[in-house]
Amino acid sequence: MKFLLFTFVGVHLLFLNSGKAIYRNDTLQRTFEEIKEEIAHYGDVAKAIIDLAVYGKAQNRSYERLALLVDTVGPRLSGSKSLEKAIQIMYQNLKEDGLENVHLEPVKIPHWERGEESAVMLEPRVHKMAILGLGSSVGTPPEGVTAEVLLVTSFDELQRRAAEAKGKIVVYNQPYANYSKTVEYRVRGAVEAAKVGALASLIRSVASFSIYSPHTGVQEYQNGVPKIPTACITVEDAEMMSRMVSRGSRIVIQLKMGAKNYADADSFNTVAEIVGSKYPEQVVLVSGHLDSWDVGQGAMDDGGGAFISWEALSLIKDLGLRPKRTLRLVLWTAEEQGGVGAFQYYQSHKANISNYSLVMESDGGTFLPYGLQFTGSDKARAIMKEVMGLLQPINVTQVFSDGEGTDIKFWIQAGVPGASLLDDLYKYFSFHHSQGDTMTVMDPKEMSVAAAVWAVVSYVVADLEEMLPRS
Repeated sequence: MKFLLFTFVGVHLLFLNSGKAIYRNDTLQRTFEEIKEEIAHYGDVAKAIIDLAVYGKAQNRSYERLALLVDTVGPRLSGSKSLEKAIQIMYQNLKEDGLENVHLEPVKIPHWERGEESAVMLEPRVHKMAILGLGSSVGTPPEGVTAEVLLVTSFDELQRRAAEAKGKIVVYNQPYANYSKTVEYRVRGAVEAAKVGALASLIRSVASFSIYSPHTGVQEYQNGVPKIPTACITVEDAEMMSRMVSRGSRIVIQLKMGAKNYADADSFNTVAEIVGSKYPEQVVLVSGHLDSWDVGQGAMDDGGGAFISWEALSLIKDLGLRPKRTLRLVLWTAEEQGGVGAFQYYQSHKANISNYSLVMESDGGTFLPYGLQFTGSDKARAIMKEVMGLLQPINVTQVFSDGEGTDIKFWIQAGVPGASLLDDLYKYFSFHHSQGDTMTVMDPKEMSVAAAVWAVVSYVVADLEEMLPRS
């Protein structure tokens, strides 16, 4: 929808992105050149944020805060006591940091536990395999599942060989193309194998690199299809079995999984704000998720994103800045199960959707940023390019397409502009959902740069005289 402008006596009629008109007793809608000039005036503020975050007293603060939490609590699986402990710690941290309206919003989230698990190759030789059960998987009987392997490289091959699958363990050795394409095997692998009569499925880890490291993640069952146990295996074992099969070897595996699903658990999205000075009802939302999988420390996914989001508000507060709109920090719960906490937040707050100028989520790592991914109208993208130009001092100025995030997708799909941080995804998916996701992956200087980007973008957008235009 194009912006429509009508002039009445002393009244400005502006059609907002929601399609609803509002009246403003101020100047007429400005040209893009005037908006560019307004953004340019934030150069000194952007420099102050960058200096504080990257070179000043706040240098490395987000890293140190994150290390304290994950070293204290560890991984934070949906439904676990460690997640709820982390939420309570963060609630206290945000209050002690002097942020406003710190509160917890209750939600219901899935509760699954992996239990003890193992996989042993019995033929053609004995080999203990490294595995990680996939989220919400059912367990095996106590004696496990022992069966011959049917190895395939694609869903198409599984369909072609469906007659061979009954009573077997289907092993997927799909090549890694990119995460969004290859993750379909993790998500749908068990269902597709069950449809052709398999007893269990093992999926090559969805990873860009492996040092014999299985990578877990969510998988989804389908109504009317038997639920079979499913786990991920290492890239190395998947490729080894592929070579064995190519030589004509028969492979037999014994799989044992103690996984259990429980009733939904109580949890919270954690919220804090810097209340806007002029339009407090309007919101720029910055976020990351506090939950993780139950391996490693959940430092990279998504401790880093959650903590640079907190850091963004801390930096702005420390500089005595208060934007015109409210800056709202949300630390999501149960993102890994499909944005469960975020969806309930959306349902509770969508009545005010016309007041959301921008939703931001960092959930792709906090390594040295390449720039910002953005989804929104052409006019909004042009404004974001000008905002990113303020980050020239740290050479992070690019605006890419496809701003995304499991937790903010509901808002984006409804037309709210959305932004996400883009950095080294090859590195990210090397450690993603694995035991390797620890503080060792994190770099304090890179986190400080990421926090500076997050703070500058969120503050400037929140302080502009007008909300970002929607389509």
